[in-house]
Amino acid sequence: MPQTKFVLGKALAQGLSPIVIINKIDRSDARPDEVVNEVFDLFVALDANDQQLDFPILYAVGRDGWCAKELDDPRENVKPLLDLILKHVPSPDVHVDKPFAMLATLLDSDPFLGRCLVGRVIQGTANVNENVKAINLDGKIVETGRLTKLLKFEGTSRVAVNEVAAGDIICIAGLSKATVSDTICSPIVNEPLESTPIDPPTMSVTISVNDSPLAGLEGKKVTSTLIRNRLLAEAETNVAINFAENPNKDAFEISGRGELQLGVLIEEMRREGFELTIGRPRVLFNEDSSGKKTEPIEEVIIDVDEEYSSSVIDGMNKRKAEMLDMKTVGAGKTRLIFHAPSRGLIGYQSKLLTETRGTAVINRLFHSYGAYKGEIQGRRNGALVSAENGTSVAFALFKLQDRGSMFIGPQTKVYQGMIVGEHSKDNDLDINVIKGKQLTNMRAAGSDKAVTLITPRSLSLEQIMAYIKEDEMIEVTPANLRLRKKFLCPNERKRSSKVS
Repeated sequence: MPQTKFVLGKALAQGLSPIVIINKIDRSDARPDEVVNEVFDLFVALDANDQQLDFPILYAVGRDGWCAKELDDPRENVKPLLDLILKHVPSPDVHVDKPFAMLATLLDSDPFLGRCLVGRVIQGTANVNENVKAINLDGKIVETGRLTKLLKFEGTSRVAVNEVAAGDIICIAGLSKATVSDTICSPIVNEPLESTPIDPPTMSVTISVNDSPLAGLEGKKVTSTLIRNRLLAEAETNVAINFAENPNKDAFEISGRGELQLGVLIEEMRREGFELTIGRPRVLFNEDSSGKKTEPIEEVIIDVDEEYSSSVIDGMNKRKAEMLDMKTVGAGKTRLIFHAPSRGLIGYQSKLLTETRGTAVINRLFHSYGAYKGEIQGRRNGALVSAENGTSVAFALFKLQDRGSMFIGPQTKVYQGMIVGEHSKDNDLDINVIKGKQLTNMRAAGSDKAVTLITPRSLSLEQIMAYIKEDEMIEVTPANLRLRKKFLCPNERKRSSKVS
């Protein structure tokens, strides 16, 4: 799994020596020997050294509470694991006589203390109200401050103390800018503690106040101040989220590690009662030492039925992916491994499930920044845009069905500039979905036929984020997700297209 590979890779890079436990060996289809070989191959792929490759192995059934060194050993308790930890894992390297220094490993927030940092004291001692500074991995001072509160972990609880020493796991308050991987230390310390740097964000999105004609009707939190405070609170406790101001005072930039993480944040805010306007996600590009454009590359692992493997490969090729491996993993499944640019994977998961009838499993992991892969073809079709404010009617939708596929049904509130469907051609088309059948006092020769509408397309937030173009936005409210044009007035859209 990607999360296992990610965490193991970080641990091996720090020189740690892991213990491998093969769990659930009581199953009828257990294959412990094959699993050991697969684990060894994973260690080799992650550049483990000779000492790390000589890892100890235990066999266990966690549900029953036992483990053993060999499959034929007695199966009584977890004492073999405790003995192995004492033998294999080195004691913490702490120095009480040196100046105070701790490595921040976790961000926390407290309603009374504010922003807090959690970590283990590597050296020295510290007292409440003692002056400290925070330095980053380059040795630059991030900020200076005072330890206003010291909390020591005892089991699962935190206890306020006046003094902490090397080896203690503590939570400190008093610093507002320091973050994970920074060293919190005495003012006389100049060298940072060794740490693995945080992976940079790969994607950003603009979040702004909802300014549509329907703004404020469905949500309780609609002001820029409330949105800003919520995003700042998220950035304080989530090291993978970065917050930045936007030249537009009612808009903010949020960056993270993919559209899924950004989508989860937006969905959480939606359920909390916020109304937002979301722009199209943008991949964060970099430049290499020679000045060439680089982009984030992800390792993509797809397990799919053999009959669908060719269509998956074709779809990934269109997204500028490079196939690294293809192998059979049993039960008629094929495992495909690719390196693909992040921008080509936006919205791909839902499309993959549709193409494979829900049988595919996709896992993604950030790999590195690589050379720019070139343009990737996006959505070809234009949009059907509402030309009027009002409520959609079945008669109008029935007459417009030939123009494309609809996103809305009858009795839906619409406004000028709102996207109500996808055009069958490559241009945008303004349509009137509120125009009803004209009624007269003339009796019809035959009876009117019932209007039959095609079921409108329903899109999730992640699908919409991948669907919209640069001149389109998403209106997010607790009750609805709406697509809209950036400029609602058709005349403004025409002027904008001429300028661009």
